[in-house]
Amino acid sequence: MAADILALRGLSVAFETPGGRLHALRDVSLGLARGRVLGIAGESGCGKSTLVSAVIGLLPSNARLLGGEVLLDGRDLLAMGAEEMRAIRGQRMTVVFQDPMTALNPVLTIGRQMVAIQYRSGASGAEKRRRAVEYLARVRIPDPERRLGQYPHEFSGGMRQRICIAMALLLKPDLVIADEPTTALDATLELEVIALLRELQGEAGCAVLFISHHLGAIARLCDDVAIMYAGEVVERGAVRDIFHDARHPYTRALLTCDPGRIREATRTLPTIPGALPDLRRPPAGCIFRPRCADRDDRCAVRPGERALGPTHRAACHRAQELAPLARPVA
Repeated sequence: MAADILALRGLSVAFETPGGRLHALRDVSLGLARGRVLGIAGESGCGKSTLVSAVIGLLPSNARLLGGEVLLDGRDLLAMGAEEMRAIRGQRMTVVFQDPMTALNPVLTIGRQMVAIQYRSGASGAEKRRRAVEYLARVRIPDPERRLGQYPHEFSGGMRQRICIAMALLLKPDLVIADEPTTALDATLELEVIALLRELQGEAGCAVLFISHHLGAIARLCDDVAIMYAGEVVERGAVRDIFHDARHPYTRALLTCDPGRIREATRTLPTIPGALPDLRRPPAGCIFRPRCADRDDRCAVRPGERALGPTHRAACHRAQELAPLARPVA
């Protein structure tokens, strides 16, 4: 097994709000190995974006780090100063943001932006431009030499997202964070961008942290998956573990809501009853207990992770008791 390039150890983050302290992340522990793609999935409000902000060191001023570590190649990012973090961001760690319409500067040409991000490379201007052309070609932008002189509005949404991917990979980082990069795209473009990201990740050998609420995108792109609910990681494992043998009731509920698993025609799609808890006052015991159809008396105590296989873990008292879900219709 390759060593972890990114490791989260007991990460807890809260936000100070007028209504009290909101516990956005609680004791999150994850590892991402070199050359692997780790997907983080969960409904809105589960903590995905806060996790990304903590990793890249861009938490808002009202955030409070309550404990834990974020290790990049063994070095704790949370202990670094602003200058050290600036040296890492854009060099060893890059981000593909979710909205390609706003991620690029509208008043600068694509070429100028792709050359500018190489300012720490030490290469000549001609070499920086050559690399920009090379990476535009690699993300299948036609006539890349000419299109360096064009502005973002002259490209489609899918092409802009491919340009953002090219810029993220241009400096050959160790870690790429893709924060819901297909949310603003239609279904056809989404599949195209996912296939391209997987292809380029394989060529570059970098690790990718892929944030998404779309389980289909997670299944297509990722090697490993972590399911988050209300600021906690409730289940994690290889893609096959999660999609074929989910053991946490929340993961199972998410999969049940997938239209691909519906066997009979219906006008009513399945949903998860209830709503996310108020994280200013998280419920005692299992965080999912108020919405869980499988709860019992044990759930009054917060469960630890249960080992279900070499890499498969679930934080549920009943994880080893629940039967496998029915497979989706082919």
